[in-house]
Amino acid sequence: MRETIYGRNGVYESLRAGRRTFYRLTLADTVRAGAIIKDILALAEEAGVPVDRVPRRNLDWMEVNHQGVTLEASAYPYVGLDEILVSSHRRDEPPFLLLLDRIQDPRNVGGLLRTAEAVGVHGVVVQERRAAGVTPAAVHTSAGAAEHLLIAQVANITNAIELLKARDIWVAGLETAWGAKPYDQIDLSGPLALVVGSEGTGLRRLVQERCDFLLKLPMRGQVTSLNAAVAGSVVLYETLRQRSGAH
Repeated sequence: MRETIYGRNGVYESLRAGRRTFYRLTLADTVRAGAIIKDILALAEEAGVPVDRVPRRNLDWMEVNHQGVTLEASAYPYVGLDEILVSSHRRDEPPFLLLLDRIQDPRNVGGLLRTAEAVGVHGVVVQERRAAGVTPAAVHTSAGAAEHLLIAQVANITNAIELLKARDIWVAGLETAWGAKPYDQIDLSGPLALVVGSEGTGLRRLVQERCDFLLKLPMRGQVTSLNAAVAGSVVLYETLRQRSGAH
């Protein structure tokens, strides 16, 4: 299966990560040879990727912000959950994972992946069905950060939660519900998996019930919630702050 990555950062980071098979790099004839384009071309040459230059209209059919650059590549290289846990062991750090419970907007997925990579999570777990995976749109929104992450795609998030709990990893759900505690009043420095729910309904009931505890953000304005990417990013950075102080 092939897909088309688009946008300068997404294409650059995909080539730099080198985790996919690359088939063709395409540049619009209007693209100027700035620094990132030169880097993209150098990486493509190093990897032996053919380069096509085409009229910009040949890319505009995609109806996305392609920025004059696309890369035909193999599908996103998902990993197994065990590989994520091995990564934390190799780094000699308590496991730090992000789980996405049926988030359907690839822009929210991409935003969360960008933050997750920035704060140093060991891996991300996404639902296989009824959820957005690591699509080209998610890669683009993540500014290519998704290409450097270990991401597992599972059939059932609740089963993944049970597996993590069996490995002595605390599971925290981000949800405004009875019993939820302020996110900055909980110790997040140990082995942790943060679960972020869908844009409209939040965490499903079965997912909430399997979490060890729930976290919430203070809301003092007129709106009642933040979108999934913003809310999840706040807690991810609080986790980084606590873990940085603990080591």
